[in-house]
Amino acid sequence: MGDVAYEVEGRLLEVCNCNTLCPCWVGEDPDQGTCDAIAAWHVDKGHVGNVDVSDRTLAMLTRIPGNILKGNWKAAVYVDDRATPKQEEALLQVFTGKLGGAIADLAQLVGEVVSVERVPITFGVVDGKGRIAIGNVAEAEMEPFKGATGQATTLHDSVFTTIPGSPAYVGKAQKFVANVPKLGLRLSLNGHNAVQGSFRFAA
Repeated sequence: MGDVAYEVEGRLLEVCNCNTLCPCWVGEDPDQGTCDAIAAWHVDKGHVGNVDVSDRTLAMLTRIPGNILKGNWKAAVYVDDRATPKQEEALLQVFTGKLGGAIADLAQLVGEVVSVERVPITFGVVDGKGRIAIGNVAEAEMEPFKGATGQATTLHDSVFTTIPGSPAYVGKAQKFVANVPKLGLRLSLNGHNAVQGSFRFAA
């Protein structure tokens, strides 16, 4: 556990190549043998030590080789190119688990980080519809499922989550494209799994 206190809160957008709903969230094996995913965390407000990281995004493209809980993920990490060097370092410390907290349990599943790059990242949610674009590497558009009452369908108390402590809004990605040769990823999909949600991580 690091000695730098942090507190970050914001929103998650996630898509993967699993069918809807992604079985990884309940501890089952991925539909396609591997789970190839984007997970992007946008910090609406937060600090790491005395570094303000508000309005900055960190995203990972991951190739998960089997059951998600067994780890050994390969990941390419992307940092918002608007981040200062200090903000970049602070975000990487939090999201790679170096500073502890709930996110560290997730980070320990990553076996290899193949690259860390600064790229323009677009992250937006309007009327429940999300869009993420990571440089010229990946892009996705998604919207949540709705229940009979018109409320977004939520997943609680799942064995796996990218937003520990918060409910996940499950949905569908109308578009998911990714091209990451370092991960062996080349995808162009529609109608596959998507997840949105909010997070608050602190340690």
